[in-house]
Amino acid sequence: MQLYHHPYSMDSQKVRLVLEEKGVDYTSYHVNPLTGKNMNASFFRMNPSAKLPVFQNGSHVIFRAIDIVQYIDRLTASLSGEAASVSSETAEWIQKIENWNPKIFTLAHTPPKYRTFISKFIRRVIITRMSESPDLASMYHIKLREAYETEDKLKNLDGIKQSEDELCSILDEAESQLEKTGYLAGDDYTLADSMFIPLLVRVSLLNLDEEYINTRPKVLEYYNLVKKRPSYKVVIGKYFNGWRKYRTLYKTACFLLVRNTLRRY
Repeated sequence: MQLYHHPYSMDSQKVRLVLEEKGVDYTSYHVNPLTGKNMNASFFRMNPSAKLPVFQNGSHVIFRAIDIVQYIDRLTASLSGEAASVSSETAEWIQKIENWNPKIFTLAHTPPKYRTFISKFIRRVIITRMSESPDLASMYHIKLREAYETEDKLKNLDGIKQSEDELCSILDEAESQLEKTGYLAGDDYTLADSMFIPLLVRVSLLNLDEEYINTRPKVLEYYNLVKKRPSYKVVIGKYFNGWRKYRTLYKTACFLLVRNTLRRY
């Protein structure tokens, strides 16, 4: 089993948390979307959406996080001789979390100068790859158009407000649920928690804990609880706890600055 992912990717975090919780052995490949590695022809041919993660088991390739998570759940259940069982509460939470797209929220809360720099760099990467692989030009053109469309969406304040409201709605429901149960879909850790934790991590990475997490006591208590799990420490803590967060960010920033200065896209 092979997983193409990156620590920054929320969907990658969801899948890796499930893999770690299930104790599944897999080969890990880092593909950094902030440096345009997901636009390299070899990866792009495998997944023209250029999105992370990508999960491969033999000839079977899956792209969407929710599909990967469900596949892993069925596979591990089958290997253990059990029937895959996801409660209606777990399935409902998984779908609810999956329906929220963090992209606009993330970019809207990223300092404009950094956001603009990365956006320009990625567009140059796409144009360069387009010239290197003319047979993929039409698909690269779609990604280039998407990049410009994203910039237009960030000018739409109503769209940004809607994304924030959707996040608040999920967190408010989680607060209500966690007043009754220890975890999101009951008293035991489930797939729903593996899907939900990266959402809290993204909020924390953007330094928005005070507004979105700390104002919800049960969510904060839950967040502190799941941080102690071995899966969290491997998937997230290794990269984002304390000073590690800045090491991860600075490493990428230095790479981008050097490549941009040398005009090597």
